[in-house]
Amino acid sequence: MHADYPIPADGASGLDDGSNENEWAAPAAEATPLFWQADKARPRPRRLAEETPIALTYNRVSHAVMMATPADLSDFARGFSLNERIVEEVSEIEEIEIVAAPRGAVELRLWITPARMEALDHRRRNLTGAMGCGLCGLDSLEEAMRPLPVVRHDLRLHGEQIAAACAALWPAQALGQETRAVHAAGFWTPEAALVALREDVGRHNALDKLAGGLVTAGQDPSQGVLVMTSRVSIELIQKAAIMGVQVLAAVSAPTLLAVREAEAAGITLIGIARADGFEIFTHAERILGAL
Repeated sequence: MHADYPIPADGASGLDDGSNENEWAAPAAEATPLFWQADKARPRPRRLAEETPIALTYNRVSHAVMMATPADLSDFARGFSLNERIVEEVSEIEEIEIVAAPRGAVELRLWITPARMEALDHRRRNLTGAMGCGLCGLDSLEEAMRPLPVVRHDLRLHGEQIAAACAALWPAQALGQETRAVHAAGFWTPEAALVALREDVGRHNALDKLAGGLVTAGQDPSQGVLVMTSRVSIELIQKAAIMGVQVLAAVSAPTLLAVREAEAAGITLIGIARADGFEIFTHAERILGAL
């Protein structure tokens, strides 16, 4: 191990008490804003989500810095690496260190195989400019709009199951209920209901964390519903396709580009999921009775 700062024994989430300045913060903490109502102000405590810089390095070479919630960091490291195609298989990640840095920042140090590092070096040499959140470290516009794999087509679900998947998300969002300020990505299966959920201030980060958690648990992302609390942008479709997700349901609307890419990748894209229904944008044949 090469840690410069203390690392919790489980290598996962941050500490709750923030007792050591070299340890990263808890994912949420209490604040006391002034609540204004009827021309009067009074203190009213509430929980706020933490946001901290998370640096990802590969073989000690800096790659990206993401603003993220300091929890489920091992999952984030694995999921980000898989979804950004830095590695093709989780076995190509040889080691992960979670290192606390000054002022609450965190460094995720990943050691990957020589072949994958060589490919990453080639990508970095060809990097022409910085990209936005969810498109980190890409070579070009062509890479940003890379052709996506076509997912399997053997999943069939009832509308009631989609509703159940969406309804299961909020009760499981512990951090979301504390703060009202984070996104969630969940995975629901007909056999086991909600089997995994990850939260983060960034929707891309939440999905990367979920991807890492599923691969660690040996769970097949193609055999259930990916449920998101956010709008659906192209980056989420790209990540879902790489994961092999067949059905993605979100509480908000998708972009037009996301719809086009979901159609091409064979993903059933569902949006505007509410208690009274939802809208199916692509591949409605997976939802029994929809056609």
